[in-house]
Amino acid sequence: MKRNKKKPQGSCEQCNNYVYDDDYECYTCEMDLDEDEMARFLSGTHFECPYYQSGDEYLIVRKQM
Repeated sequence: MKRNKKKPQGSCEQCNNYVYDDDYECYTCEMDLDEDEMARFLSGTHFECPYYQSGDEYLIVRKQM
């Protein structure tokens, strides 16, 4: 059995690219997903976004300790 050793990524709500859009009055992703990425995202299966950036401002500080 092959295990995925990648660190699990957080949800969209924890990503720096997930911002409030005043025009649409909701949160949206600033990154443009290509057609395949969007299909995987909408399918409801596990989707690992290649553009995910942690919104945790203290992540670097914790690594230094």
